[in-house]
Amino acid sequence: MQHAPLLIDIAGTALTDDDRRRLAHPLVGGLILFARNWAGRAQLTRLAAEIKRLRPDLLVCVDHEGGRVQRFRTDGFTHLPPMRALGELWMQDAMRAQDAASACGYVLGAELRACGVDFSFTPVLDLDWGPSGVIGDRAFHADPRVVTILAKSLAHGLLRAGMAHCGKHFPGHGWVAADSHTDLPRDTRPLKAILQDDAAPYGWLRSTLAAVMPAHVVYPRVDARPAGFSARWLQAILRGRLGFAGAIVTDDLSMEAARHIQGRTVSPAEAVLAALDAGCDLALLCNQSLGQGEVIDDTLDALVQAQLGGRWLPSEASEARRRALLPRGPAPDWDALMRAPAYLHALALVP
Repeated sequence: MQHAPLLIDIAGTALTDDDRRRLAHPLVGGLILFARNWAGRAQLTRLAAEIKRLRPDLLVCVDHEGGRVQRFRTDGFTHLPPMRALGELWMQDAMRAQDAASACGYVLGAELRACGVDFSFTPVLDLDWGPSGVIGDRAFHADPRVVTILAKSLAHGLLRAGMAHCGKHFPGHGWVAADSHTDLPRDTRPLKAILQDDAAPYGWLRSTLAAVMPAHVVYPRVDARPAGFSARWLQAILRGRLGFAGAIVTDDLSMEAARHIQGRTVSPAEAVLAALDAGCDLALLCNQSLGQGEVIDDTLDALVQAQLGGRWLPSEASEARRRALLPRGPAPDWDALMRAPAYLHALALVP
């Protein structure tokens, strides 16, 4: 049974022999790109094409939301606004805000696809409670109803471009002030409060969401484990109670908050296995190709040994959910896209 759960990174603007070896590994399902992998549109297009020649099923991903989280900003890429700008527009004209959100999604998806990128980890569904600096203006709004409608509109634009989408960070990262990149945040609210506010968009979007990324946040009144390592959050609540059927993709497992499970420090390989055990379909391991990339190699070896020893079993359903994130339809040619009436119309609507 095939199941390629690991998403890795590469160090530079072109593939090395080590990159090719790792990307060819049957347990690698894709890679995530960063600004360090960007030197221009032509280079990015060549890089993506080489990756697809190596393995057409690899998922080429990026964090490209708009605002301060946008990896490609030059050589023709549109500077997209932070999602809070769409929430502010909502307060002036709700219908115009929905149209603008769809336009942002289409421009975002079409430009990425024209360069060979398959998938972006967007939109943020966290509520704009105020204290969270790491979320901040990445959130649409404080009202979960507004977040839901604008996120659905953005997803519609991505769908028009043939791109899937990923709601994050389940069940919500906006309440806590701590940054999960450097700390282990704790949200002490009860389950009822989280479900009626922060997690509400996930239930309302159950028939829309293609993927969900859980938060590296502990909600101690629900589970002692961070949500991305919690079977209660992922299987009982997200899949069972809220009815989500798409892919579950971890947040970066090299983040500080992903290195601690119930008071124990874990290795990246242990974090990957814990996330898969909890119900994640894909495990994202970022920034580990820098240097010699031993962490990636060690993690792949650990997964192989876990599979051989029966510690981890591949999932045909998980693999189907991974493949469902691959884009639909042919990618547009960049020059043709720049002249396309649909693109030009959408571009004019971007705030």
